[in-house]
Amino acid sequence: MMTLYHVSWCPECELVRRKLADLRVPYEDVVVPDFRPLRKQVFEVSGQYFVPVLKDGDRVLTETQEILDYLEEQYAGGSRPGAGNQ
Repeated sequence: MMTLYHVSWCPECELVRRKLADLRVPYEDVVVPDFRPLRKQVFEVSGQYFVPVLKDGDRVLTETQEILDYLEEQYAGGSRPGAGNQ
């Protein structure tokens, strides 16, 4: 299962959460501290302190657009029944 590291107030994090919900992708939700230097979990996973961070197996994505593109490629484009039929 993938893990999303985020803060609740972040607009970019909200975009990723919305995409995960739209695609009905299960994930572990990890809310990290607002103060960047306290985001130890984020640093351990990605080597930096910014969010959102998505970890899917061995793959770690740290840029919002990169995360959205990855989710679209992996979970939308015909990879599940009914995908794209709106």
